[in-house]
Amino acid sequence: MPDTRHAPLVLASASPRRVELLRQIGIVPDVVAPADVEERLGAKERPAEHARRLAEAKADQIAPQHEGSFVLAADTVVALGRRILPKPADAAAARRSLALLSGRRHRVLGAVVLVGPDGARARRLVTTAVRFKRLAESEIEAYLDSGEWQDKAGGYAIQGRAAAFVPAINGSYSNVVGLPLAETAALLHGLGYRW
Repeated sequence: MPDTRHAPLVLASASPRRVELLRQIGIVPDVVAPADVEERLGAKERPAEHARRLAEAKADQIAPQHEGSFVLAADTVVALGRRILPKPADAAAARRSLALLSGRRHRVLGAVVLVGPDGARARRLVTTAVRFKRLAESEIEAYLDSGEWQDKAGGYAIQGRAAAFVPAINGSYSNVVGLPLAETAALLHGLGYRW
C-alpha cells in the first residue's frame, strides 16, 4: 500500500480566509485550485443540504484534476431558520441581510469534504449558533461603508468589524470565519494526512 502521508494537499477554494485558517494550525496547501460551482439554491433545499451539496460538488470538480492528492473542499452557509442569506450582490442586499440578523440568532453551517489520494472520502457538517445584538441604522450604514460585507456569506465578517455585533456564539468560531478547524484537522488526520 503506497505511503500517502505526504501526498500534496489541494484546497478547492478561492477563499483567502480558508488559506489563512489552515495556516493558523500549521497547514499550508500545496495547491489552491478554486472550484467553479454554481451556488444557486436547489428547489426546497434546506440550508444543511445546500452546504453539503456545494462542498461535494467542489470536491467532485477538483479531485479528478489532482489524482494522488488530498483534496479539501468546503462551503459556508448562513441560515436564519430555513432561509439562506447568501453573499450579497450589492450594498442593498447586504443591508437587508444585516437588518434580518439584527437582534436575532442565526446558524452558520460549514460543510467540509476531504478526498484522499486513494479516493476515500470523509465529510463533516458543523453548525455554529451566532447571536447578533440589535443594530442601529447608523451601525449598519457604517458597516456597509467599510465594504467588509463583500464576498461574505450573510453579508458580514465575524473576524472583522462585525465582531462588535456578536455578543455570543455557541460552537466553532473558525466555522463562522470559513472553515471549522478542529473538525477539518480531524478529517485530515483520519485519512492519513500528516503535517
